[in-house]
Amino acid sequence: MILLRRSHAIAGVTALGLAAAAGAATADDGNRSPTLLDRISITGDPDRIQDVPGSAQQLDRDELDRHSYSDPHRILRAIPGVNIAEEEGYGQFPHISMRGTPPERNNRVTVMEDGVLVAPAPYSAPAAYYFPPMARMDRVEVQKGSSAIRHGPYTTGGALNMLSTPIPDDTSGKADVLFGSNNGRRVHANVGGTEDLPEGAGQFGWLIEGFTEQSDGFKNLDNPASGPNQPDPNTGLDRRNIMTKLRWNTDPAAAIYQEVEFKYARDDRTVNDTYLGLTESDYRDDPYRRYHGSQKDEINTENELFQLRHYINPTPNTDLTTTIYRTDTVRNWYKLHEVAPEGADFDDSDSFTGITDILDNPGGFASEFAWIQGNDNDARGAVRANNREYYAQGIDFTGGYWFDLGGWDHELEVGLRFHEDEEDRFQWQDQYEMGPEGDMYQVERGTPGETTNRLTEADAIATYVQNTMRQGPWQIQTGLRYEDIEIRRRDWDDPERSGANQDRDTTANYRVWIPGIGATYAIDANWSVLAGVHRGFAPGGTDEDAREERSTNYEAGFRYSSANTRAEVIGFFNDYSNINIECTAVGGGCGQADIGDNVSAGEVEIYGLEALVIHDLGRSQGWDYAVPLSLGYTLTQSRFAQSIGESAPNQWANAEKGDSLPEIPEHQINASAGIGQEDWRVTLNANYVTSVNARADPQFSGQEIDSRLLMDVSGEYRVHPNARLFAAVENLTDKEYIAHYRPAGVRPGKSREVWAGVKMEF
Repeated sequence: MILLRRSHAIAGVTALGLAAAAGAATADDGNRSPTLLDRISITGDPDRIQDVPGSAQQLDRDELDRHSYSDPHRILRAIPGVNIAEEEGYGQFPHISMRGTPPERNNRVTVMEDGVLVAPAPYSAPAAYYFPPMARMDRVEVQKGSSAIRHGPYTTGGALNMLSTPIPDDTSGKADVLFGSNNGRRVHANVGGTEDLPEGAGQFGWLIEGFTEQSDGFKNLDNPASGPNQPDPNTGLDRRNIMTKLRWNTDPAAAIYQEVEFKYARDDRTVNDTYLGLTESDYRDDPYRRYHGSQKDEINTENELFQLRHYINPTPNTDLTTTIYRTDTVRNWYKLHEVAPEGADFDDSDSFTGITDILDNPGGFASEFAWIQGNDNDARGAVRANNREYYAQGIDFTGGYWFDLGGWDHELEVGLRFHEDEEDRFQWQDQYEMGPEGDMYQVERGTPGETTNRLTEADAIATYVQNTMRQGPWQIQTGLRYEDIEIRRRDWDDPERSGANQDRDTTANYRVWIPGIGATYAIDANWSVLAGVHRGFAPGGTDEDAREERSTNYEAGFRYSSANTRAEVIGFFNDYSNINIECTAVGGGCGQADIGDNVSAGEVEIYGLEALVIHDLGRSQGWDYAVPLSLGYTLTQSRFAQSIGESAPNQWANAEKGDSLPEIPEHQINASAGIGQEDWRVTLNANYVTSVNARADPQFSGQEIDSRLLMDVSGEYRVHPNARLFAAVENLTDKEYIAHYRPAGVRPGKSREVWAGVKMEF
């Protein structure tokens, strides 16, 4: 139930914003009339990014079309300050970090679709296994720094917002049909339009969109023979996504303009992936091998999204947007969890060893590792059904008011959100033996709820006030956010949930003020400088003694913009008084923590530089063809201010004072060069990342995520006014590289893939 009991603090902040607006009631009603798109966008109109007092980038539909990626990692690496950690090669389970925040399942980044929180349970379980299909998005936005605090609750790194396909003004549509390596298929199609209703009743708009993606995968499963009790050789994925929008709006020239939009989306996905990697020796022999023990592994997810949004522009200088939203997610990752050796008591859970420990020391667990390879018929493996359900729902109000006061133009924005979400874990384990031909067969079925039987719930009220003031060359933005959060956890000892485990029932409350201020100064028509400071925050989990994550974050830099060139350089410094890391199974181990717990790591300093230059050489030289060039660079350095013991989850366990954070590379470069005219274009993209330790523990000092230079090339040719032929090669040089060492063992990056097809518009 939404916690209305805490509304007094919210009312104070909201009243502060409304009082400021009321104090300017005599101001000129202005000539700015925002649209609904301004309210679901986090960076605003592309032409206004130059004035944002903080880091802000956009990738529009044209840029997303150049390579037609479906992998969020490949899309986001073009944006400086964004760090990624690969897992399965296709980006189905993204690990996204900004400015050095822990990349664990994006749990320190505010992820949104159309301005609404989109994680299955963003407060109670932010590190969940669902991410919208980026390939169907119309625009991708990233905002970091002080101006991003209005998009909480995670305010240290930044916010990622994906804008879905808008309803077109005229009846139109598109269809992209692509085929690729490994029996890959991608189809993205939509059709929609806007019609005038009779007798001045306004307009009605509609959109229907579908996206599907399939692949047999680039890994090779041991013993891929077909037939009874044999593993499916498919190591790829099958995803199906539909989305529809319905909109009514008044006549655009109406005295009071209004829009009502309903949006529904459903995503169904099967990914035949595993937590089980390889030993380094087996990786060297065949980097794309998958062991017998992973043959049953797959994850199935279902996600439904509902949004109802009302927008009203009652006066030329006032607008109000109300959004009601709900998401429901069901998932079950059925995967090898642990193995017991030959001669063990298989009824005793202590006889089993987790796959991370086995892959870290295969010689010390010879029987268990032999079973994984399909060579020990007397050992036994336990396959865990990580079965979970989530929901998130809430109502969000955003109001804007434009006025003049004290010689400054003011843009005041006030927001209020009531939110609740839940994660329900109801998990079990089945035991398997290995047949003589390497096929697994079930010998014992577990009882649902016997391994993990837990409910985590969160209620939150969030509000913010942000005022942007402009006068001459100055733009100053001040903001204040308030988060009031309660997170509760209940555990049961039996599948029937007849008796709660009182020792594990916990409740944590967080009430925090998050201020921020930023400014830009236009030196002339081309050059501007910016600076900002804000507070970073993330809740610390369900333990009542847990420490919230806190930091003070600084940034400063400059921008340049002209007809053919755009450039910016921004330095940042995130000074954590306390940084947390969440224990997850994908992390490979939790030390003394439980899955889902947040562990405090104390003080950390993260600092670096973000640089981006975009230039059209062809246009600047007056050539008959465009030559777009871009170069992005990210420097990230970090330092633990104290040593950390074994209690921290795997990646950070046993870090020493002065060590750098694992998984965050020091240098990243993304370069792109293209050439084209109206009917054709070719684009080459190169991404270079330096090597970095996968773990802070010196015991694993040899486990490095490889440095790598990956190149992708794409091209298209228009064969008809409404049709283009498209082709692309991802990982052009077929680079083999170690992408990570978690969840368990060596994880390879994706091999070369070739794609070709047609893109049609009508």
